[in-house]
Amino acid sequence: MESVSAPELEALSEVARVRALEPGCVVFRQADLPRGVLLVGAGDVALGVRAEEGGFRTERHIHGPGWLDTSCGLLGEAYICDARVLTPAMIVEIAREALLAVMARFPKVAQGMLLAVAGEARLLALNTYDLMHRDAPARLAAWLDARCLTADSAARGVVQLPMRKRDIASQLAITPETLSRLMRTFSSQGLIQVEGYTVHVLDREALRRLARS
Repeated sequence: MESVSAPELEALSEVARVRALEPGCVVFRQADLPRGVLLVGAGDVALGVRAEEGGFRTERHIHGPGWLDTSCGLLGEAYICDARVLTPAMIVEIAREALLAVMARFPKVAQGMLLAVAGEARLLALNTYDLMHRDAPARLAAWLDARCLTADSAARGVVQLPMRKRDIASQLAITPETLSRLMRTFSSQGLIQVEGYTVHVLDREALRRLARS
């Protein structure tokens, strides 16, 4: 949401409830009914589903500040997946009716929520497109490019991996072994250099061409 005025911020603060959660905590579970709209104020939260073997398959990753499944919160409909904390996080919850009242008083807040829902819908559409029309190398290239921070030139950049590599693989609908193999391939092609959880992008334009292939 864009910057808000002091009265708007005060109105939101009056109806917000803040929780500090540790890694591994469940924010909500699939089929839970939301009590309000959730914002990841800081930290990292994964959206996904429980795997049959007891693990967790990540489908999306929210890095704060960012809204967390606004559509379910605003509609009051059951969540369609689980949300789990990856790093120490601050979760802000605003009851649905209280938020709707603030939105009625302040059009800028309503506009911000509309844009948040639109952004969420676009991200889901992009994820669907990737899974249907891009192969695994193109999906990984697009994922890296979207998270690349520009370094000393537009041709280079840095990606700080925000989660475990197996969670990244799950988000890309590939196995951890395939992710490792693709990382090695990209490195041998001179596209990236991997140092732990830091990926140095050496040729961003080539990475973008691969993402479009």
